[in-house]
Amino acid sequence: MIDKATIDKIFAAADIVEVVGDFVTLRKKGVNYTACCPFHDEKTPSFMVSPSKGVYKCFGCGKGGGAVNFVMEHERLTYPEALKWLARKYGIEVEEVALTDAQIERNNDRESMLVLNSWAANYFKEQMNTTDDGRNIGLSYFVERGFTPSTIETFGLGYCPDSRSRDAMSRAAVKEGFEEKFLTSTGLTIIREQDGSYYDRFCGRVMFPIYSLTGRVIGFGGRTMSTDKKTAKYLNSPQSEIYDKSQTLYGVYQAKKAITAENKCILVEGYTDVMQMYQSGVCNVVASSGTSLTEQQVRLIKRFTRNVTVIYDGDSAGIKASLRGIDILLKEGLNVRVVPLPEGDDPDSFAKSRSATELASYIERMEEDFLRFKTRILLDDAEGDPAARAELIKDVVHSISLIEDKITREVYIRECAQMMDVSYDVLSRSVVEAIVALPTARINAQREHQISQNQAITTHQKPLVQPVVRVNSAKKRGSAMVELERELVGYLVKFGDQSFDYELSDDNVVQMPVAQSIVNELVNDGIEFTVPQYNLIFQAFVMAIERGEVISTTDLLNSADSGVTSVVADILAWDDNYAASQIWTRFDMRPKSERELLFKSIPKAVLLYKSKVVEMRIKDIQVQMSQSEDLDEVLVEQIKGLNSIKMAIADRYKRLL
Repeated sequence: MIDKATIDKIFAAADIVEVVGDFVTLRKKGVNYTACCPFHDEKTPSFMVSPSKGVYKCFGCGKGGGAVNFVMEHERLTYPEALKWLARKYGIEVEEVALTDAQIERNNDRESMLVLNSWAANYFKEQMNTTDDGRNIGLSYFVERGFTPSTIETFGLGYCPDSRSRDAMSRAAVKEGFEEKFLTSTGLTIIREQDGSYYDRFCGRVMFPIYSLTGRVIGFGGRTMSTDKKTAKYLNSPQSEIYDKSQTLYGVYQAKKAITAENKCILVEGYTDVMQMYQSGVCNVVASSGTSLTEQQVRLIKRFTRNVTVIYDGDSAGIKASLRGIDILLKEGLNVRVVPLPEGDDPDSFAKSRSATELASYIERMEEDFLRFKTRILLDDAEGDPAARAELIKDVVHSISLIEDKITREVYIRECAQMMDVSYDVLSRSVVEAIVALPTARINAQREHQISQNQAITTHQKPLVQPVVRVNSAKKRGSAMVELERELVGYLVKFGDQSFDYELSDDNVVQMPVAQSIVNELVNDGIEFTVPQYNLIFQAFVMAIERGEVISTTDLLNSADSGVTSVVADILAWDDNYAASQIWTRFDMRPKSERELLFKSIPKAVLLYKSKVVEMRIKDIQVQMSQSEDLDEVLVEQIKGLNSIKMAIADRYKRLL
């Protein structure tokens, strides 16, 4: 457990813009920042970050909270893990108190796997730098490939030893106390079926750690040093709880800041392609790790930029690979350009043989719009062959049909019609037909994706958090109470630690904290909120007052309960100050702020809420009476008492008007 003093330091240091900006490209808009939401797929930004309030909020899917909650949601971390992540980011030493046995048991497998991978990455580095085999085989390979010590360190390269029993790493891990189930679940160790002994998956390979966006090692790639043609040249960690190759881009952790700064992502194919280009000064580069590009990988790029330049090998296979990958980039609405390399070159060899200036200049000079590139390449292949030319036109039509923006699509239709010497009308009709006749599988996939998004929102978004102020539920029993509870929670969140003029009686006005006034009024009457998240916030203030403590908005925004942080973010985000109407300026007047009206608004809200509670209690008793054959005098007296309270509340309320 992390002690309270350390948590307070983390809260104070965490800048919401810096934290969110590590994962999403933010654009300044007035006093706030906007972006496309990282939690659901969208083309129009509905995600907002407010530096003054320390809050993020998506008005599309409803997610919201503070810096800690964002890290928890985005990286799927526990509350302590997110705090430690922020502590590392801001250089804060984490002081922990001893965990109980129950708390140790609650540590999840995912964290254990990440810890093991971190240890393994350090183990591989140590083996490469301190052992004879490591230096002679692993380090010499990287040096021969032209990688500098700085690049080797930046990408955490290493070597997995090739011992006689081929289990050196596994034995070292067990000696360090790591459990067998995590060795196998991460894929670092394979258990031999015949005798149950260990076998290092990456035995005798140079190692490429694969990092998450936050810099944690989630998997490995290993290149064999063996000359045996039967041995796979490259081997990756298997699919696991922490590693999904289809959702990962090699080098994204090292490249994310450069991608944001350049507003462009260079996409290559392999590990060494990324490293060599990075070493040559092109730092905004990532790789699909030798796999076909996936939608999840494209969406990962889209968090930082909408501009992608694809660079693949200069041979025919490399060109065809770039053409296949382009369509999925288009489908996600990215702006795509292609850089063809000279025949026989790949990004690794090309970058290695050129200076940083020459490399950057070549990319800038040679990058070409994807459709011009595709059309030109296919036209060359189809020259003199009418059937091949017809297939080319169909292929280009398919690519254009994937572009959702109508204006962009129109521009490409006109340009491609001219390049292919085809009538604009014919090409335009063909594109329309292709759009209409999109494969059923794609349409179903889109529907399934939308359903899964909605289910994810429903699952992760606590009920009654998002919709209470934006749905017309007036006809539903208790909806007015929910509205009043939200209003009272809003006062607690925004002004809880502030004092205002509170009228104890007609001639007795005192300065009282907002939280104290609301808690006193409701607790004394034994009232609790009906919405679970609202009641959690209310009870937090009750307990804080009992302990003589103060709860700040920052504390609430960084709560371990995602339901609480979502409520608080929703209240703060929808409370942005709107510009006053020009009529106020014209007459040199201004409307009173919410803060200035607390002396009236809080007592009125409390009294209205109490009145609703009393009404609900009266109705409940009346139901009891209707179900009884005999008149219950006790219930009658209770109703009389409640009606008296209701009249007293109404009288107090009238005096406030």
